[in-house]
Amino acid sequence: MLKDAKKILNQYFGYSSFRHGQSQIIELLLAGNNSLGIMPTGGGKSICYQVPALLLNGTAIIISPLISLMKDQVDSLTSLGISATYINSSINHTEQRERLQRLRNGDYQLVYVAPERFESTEFISSLRTITLSLIAFDEAHCISQWGHDFRPSYRQIIPNLQQLGQLPPLIALTATATDKVVQDIQQLLDIQPTHIVSTGFARDNLAFNIVKGSRKDDFILDYIKERYKEAGIIYTPTRKTTDALYEVLQKAGYKVARYHAGLTETERQEAQTAFIQDESLIMVATNAFGMGIDKSNVRYVIHYALPMNIEAYYQEAGRAGRDGEPSDCYLLFSPQDIQLQKFLIEQSMMDEEKKQQEYEKLQSMVNYCHTHQCLQTYILDYFGDQTNYEDCGKCSNCLNSGEQVDMTKEAQMILSCVKRMDERFGATLTAKVLKGSKSAKVLELNFQRLSTYGLLSSYKEKEITHLINYLAADGFLAIHDAKFPKLKLTKLAYDVLTGQKQVWMQIASKKTNEQTDYHEGLFESLRNLRKILADERKLPPYVIFSDATLKEMSRLLPTDKAKLLQIKGVAEKKYEQYGEDFLEAIEQFINENEQIEPILAPTINLPNDHIVKHDETEAHDKPSYLITYEAFQQQSIQEIAQERNLTEMTIESHLFKAVKEGLELEWTKFFSSDDEKLILHTYQSLEEKKLKQLKEKLPEGISYTAIKAVLIKNDLM
Repeated sequence: MLKDAKKILNQYFGYSSFRHGQSQIIELLLAGNNSLGIMPTGGGKSICYQVPALLLNGTAIIISPLISLMKDQVDSLTSLGISATYINSSINHTEQRERLQRLRNGDYQLVYVAPERFESTEFISSLRTITLSLIAFDEAHCISQWGHDFRPSYRQIIPNLQQLGQLPPLIALTATATDKVVQDIQQLLDIQPTHIVSTGFARDNLAFNIVKGSRKDDFILDYIKERYKEAGIIYTPTRKTTDALYEVLQKAGYKVARYHAGLTETERQEAQTAFIQDESLIMVATNAFGMGIDKSNVRYVIHYALPMNIEAYYQEAGRAGRDGEPSDCYLLFSPQDIQLQKFLIEQSMMDEEKKQQEYEKLQSMVNYCHTHQCLQTYILDYFGDQTNYEDCGKCSNCLNSGEQVDMTKEAQMILSCVKRMDERFGATLTAKVLKGSKSAKVLELNFQRLSTYGLLSSYKEKEITHLINYLAADGFLAIHDAKFPKLKLTKLAYDVLTGQKQVWMQIASKKTNEQTDYHEGLFESLRNLRKILADERKLPPYVIFSDATLKEMSRLLPTDKAKLLQIKGVAEKKYEQYGEDFLEAIEQFINENEQIEPILAPTINLPNDHIVKHDETEAHDKPSYLITYEAFQQQSIQEIAQERNLTEMTIESHLFKAVKEGLELEWTKFFSSDDEKLILHTYQSLEEKKLKQLKEKLPEGISYTAIKAVLIKNDLM
């Protein structure tokens, strides 16, 4: 059956192989098993139910809380010749009745519905009369009471489903789920532990950045100035901020839309449509916007202020780069943001226990803004992601070019002060004591008599607070009672106080610019063509082809059908609809630029299951990792990186990808047999099997590269 699934994938969606995790989930569904898929935003969750829906007999019901996403998905499917529809409150009663009748007639392969639809006796009765191929719960975290976006209507689906009697296989899909949420979903939908597929939460194409101490409007104007042709979302904390920033950008001459709950339904719909159709490239919005947006070519997401929790932040930031292309995520942080989020928690209708949970989540979000560790790694740790994952190498912390400064002495002073204050107070008062402040509170509590009073008088109070926040973010201090935070010492703190551990901090961050590896002029030309075709068909542009597909066309310059079909995202169905138009545009660009050539060289010979050969004499264009693989037969990693103007980390990832695609590597170039034995032995002894912990246990001479190579060779990574 999986072979048939691959045919469907290629025929309709234009991909020759499944992404990580997709095939496992599809196999579970085809075998009739309930399953849970945890995949990052942009990881291809919809393929997990769309492909089985085209293979299995009957109609697939897709439950989604997102009305706008339903329309996008249906538009995309129907443009490929797949019979699909949606039934929700956006269509009138007559249309609903007509679609229900067609559902009973078996006219649809996929039907998207809102969770409230299961409260309709007519809908339940209609489902009883048809064969169901599967039922999918999209955004499945909404079903869990522990989820950051819990919807009671989602949870009510379960008892209503039981009215159907014999159920088809169920699949739940989500991008953000803590262990507690996973367990809740598992219990509600009767999913066996072995039927949970998690591909990890990492978004390798996203660069996360924290910006502090900058005028927010000025930062945004400077940032957008360099990216005025790219689509982006700016999340703001309030309607008032949304309106103000919208006016600033409008006056600066940008194509901008705004979205918040204070606008009319018509105004919100018009703004959303303009953004999806690439008529407004910038969307300024509160968190009311975006959950139902399947727009793949969002190149950046900026958070104007601190979000309430990591789950919400990662989901919102994850709307950048859904097509897999490099994209930026910026969080503009200022301490005042914390007070706003605390105010929102206090004003909510939650009970005290739930409020306390939200305060704890908010503290994790604050810690994210102060940590010096890799930002992606911090997020993965928060979600309990056990995947072996090295630091991302591109977030604002990883790219910090400043020197490492030993702050052990200052840390000992801070930790000692917290202890002498009986671990009963927060960062603000602790900073005042260390500064030597004569504030009323300090004197009232007689803290001027402490031996730690004034120990950091040479620092500004703000700088001391920053040091305290860093120690909390990286586990030297714990914060109890997040509503009224109290600093507590951790085991790491005692290691510092006793001189067993040093504390290092980085200063002076600097971000590097990435160079494009495609013909930008052609990309713009193809993007304009896509917009024209989309407008003619009343479709979002990314439904025609994603930015990633257009960039690959602009890289490889395909000039005939065979070569165009080798581009990821170009399927037979799409070629029939748009192929000739894009080939004509590419040919015109080549004719206008006489010296232009494909940026990537012709491919090496590979086994037949890696590339389809149409003609023995025909040159085929190849992916970047295969160019690296071929070069590695003659050159070192360092030489290839210099010649291709890429980082050594990228070259290594290319080589390891080649191995996962079935190619052979000369492992002796990476490690000796003794090193391999030592790495494997140490790996097996670890309770928490992460790269960082493994590296710390091994001799200094064994590199991360060698460790990863051993794990990949032995199928441990």
